Amino acid sequence: MKLKHLFPLAILAMLTACSKDNNPNDPIVNEDPATFAEIGTLDIGETGAAEISAYDPSTKRLFVVNNGTVNKIDVIDMADPTKMTVIHSIPTNSGTVNSVSVKDGKLAAAIEAVDKQQPGKVTVYNTSSYTEIKSIATGALPDMVTFSPDGKYILTANEGEPNADYTNDPAGSVSLISVSDNYSVVNIDFSSFASQQSALQQKGLRVFGPNASFAQDMEPEYVTVSPDSKTAWVTLQENNAIAKIDLTTKTATDIFPLGFKDYNQDANAIDPSDKDNAISFSEWPVKGMYQPDAIAVLQTGGIPYLFTANEGDVREYTGFVEAKRIKNISLDLTAFPNAADLQKDAQLGRLNITTTLGDANGDGLYETLYSFGARSFSVWNGVNGSLVYDSKNELEVKANAAGYYDDARSDDKGVEPEGITLGQIGNKNIAFIGMERADAIAVYDVSKPDAPVFLQILKSGDAPEGVLFVAAKDSPTGKSLLIVSSEDDGVLKVYTPNTI
Repeated sequence: MKLKHLFPLAILAMLTACSKDNNPNDPIVNEDPATFAEIGTLDIGETGAAEISAYDPSTKRLFVVNNGTVNKIDVIDMADPTKMTVIHSIPTNSGTVNSVSVKDGKLAAAIEAVDKQQPGKVTVYNTSSYTEIKSIATGALPDMVTFSPDGKYILTANEGEPNADYTNDPAGSVSLISVSDNYSVVNIDFSSFASQQSALQQKGLRVFGPNASFAQDMEPEYVTVSPDSKTAWVTLQENNAIAKIDLTTKTATDIFPLGFKDYNQDANAIDPSDKDNAISFSEWPVKGMYQPDAIAVLQTGGIPYLFTANEGDVREYTGFVEAKRIKNISLDLTAFPNAADLQKDAQLGRLNITTTLGDANGDGLYETLYSFGARSFSVWNGVNGSLVYDSKNELEVKANAAGYYDDARSDDKGVEPEGITLGQIGNKNIAFIGMERADAIAVYDVSKPDAPVFLQILKSGDAPEGVLFVAAKDSPTGKSLLIVSSEDDGVLKVYTPNTI
């Protein structure tokens, strides 16, 4: 009897695909990535108490940033995700903990200085004993930390934000720490691109801080590293760009300006008002600056695809504020003959835009409007920075259909995609996108990076910041886990899919 008579072809194909994509020593877990459901929740405190988390498979512990009352890292027993408990806290005895990452029994924590314009640090701990292994100085305001996949490097995105008066603006940088070389560090800034400033701005790079040099104006937000640990990409959020770093030469090699998104297209339709008594997505003569926060890389077909959560961010300081509502600026009547109507609260009047772009001739009249963020996630070619895919307005449409869309944020950045992570489930690559203002996670099949497919939307805690995937082979349950930490209520939630 032929094999196909014993196994339906669809099942045979599925088993073959799953087996070839997993380590032969790993158990094959066939899961449906469209069926994630919550299995556990833990409240560890108030605002700021659960911003970012990292999982250690060797100890089955979760390490969670907790800046709620004192700055510390909570340790959570994850042996049973349905019954999570806090078993320890690691005091950091200094400034705010911004991020954590785990690799090979080491926990790296990015900690800003009490004076944020001074150098921050990465402190490395043993995940079993919690003892400190090393503390390494970084650039100012290390906002995110990650290990390279091979564990040889620790990288931080050092945002280098200015002080309130905008009189002290440290250079933004990336710290590259060599684990094997006694944690020696190289701080990589972007001063070498200063001579290209004009050309880069023509492509959409933003350089606009008062009296800031090129290097000072660049503000790294988030880092991802290629599977071969030879290349890193860092989002420059306020600057609307992604930078590329060669980890072998320890130099920044490229800055990719991301350009702008046209909301005057039906597929990109937005609701720009929180005062229109409705949630209505329409075309508007406005552009969006992508301004990504989190970034993740998927290497397939020899191409590194960069996935970004296009949150948007605004510079708001005592000494400099870039945002204004459209009703409070003067529009060029040639570009906007219907300006009086557009500036009503129920239309574009409430929408926040930057005053640093849009008045090309400097006459005080805006002929183009640029808002913050793109209300989407995007896929970029990591070799040349070209746009491969954008989710257009699908995140907002799906959030609204699920009853999660917050109309009070329509005038700002909409659902505000902030976190993103990738994971493999069977033979499928899956993306999880955290939406800070919808309090939800969107799940997509991104096996074809140029054509992601929406699978489901999950309710999270208040303002999800950390979106963490744990593969089945590393999971305490033997099944894939999604762990979401939310900064505004200190709640952790764990989700898992059905097996098939």
